[in-house]
Amino acid sequence: MTIKPLADRVVVKMVEAEETTKSGIILAAAAQEKPQVAEIVAVGPGGIVDGKETVMYVNVGDKVIMSKYSGTEVKLDGVQYTILRQSDILAIVE
Repeated sequence: MTIKPLADRVVVKMVEAEETTKSGIILAAAAQEKPQVAEIVAVGPGGIVDGKETVMYVNVGDKVIMSKYSGTEVKLDGVQYTILRQSDILAIVE
């Protein structure tokens, strides 16, 4: 099964949180921050949203930084995804 987003929505999969610090200390699961970096797995077609033309600037495979509490989390085939609007994406990581 696949997810096909509509309008200006994007489907992302969160990148795994770092398990060790830069100095090599291993973090417990409770001490890890929720990641804000995600990889785009599907992009909607854009079009007219709320009476305005919306052009999609992100592509499948892009790594992005998103707002911390944005989107709707869904679980499909045992994998956790987040569906959010393109406007909730803050930056593309290069």
